[in-house]
Amino acid sequence: MITTKDLKLLATARLADSELLYSHQRYDAAAYLCGYAVELALKARICKTLKWPGFPESNKEFQGFQCLKTHDLAVLLDFSGIKPKIQTQCPAQWSTISSWSPEDRYQLVGSFSKDLAQDRIEAAKVLLKFIK
Repeated sequence: MITTKDLKLLATARLADSELLYSHQRYDAAAYLCGYAVELALKARICKTLKWPGFPESNKEFQGFQCLKTHDLAVLLDFSGIKPKIQTQCPAQWSTISSWSPEDRYQLVGSFSKDLAQDRIEAAKVLLKFIK
């Protein structure tokens, strides 16, 4: 099990990694990592909502919780307990980041523009503050 604290630290670190990559014109990786940061933050929020000390990692820990074994940001938002808050207070940021997929990591170099990467980073910054 990965602790809630570690999930939060990882989310913050992945967003910082995204910004660093962006500053070095690595837009594809920057766009990918900020979506991953939001995924981690949502998983930490689910733990907080469910009063869990951490999020399942192994197949054994996921037994009975298969619906949480996902990278789908919309599904994770559903389980986070803060969907209405996100939808009303940051709909533009959610719209920007919700196009993220773990499959983005397989996109060819140059698939993500500088502007899209910047938009995702800015959206992730706002969302991480609201997801706490």
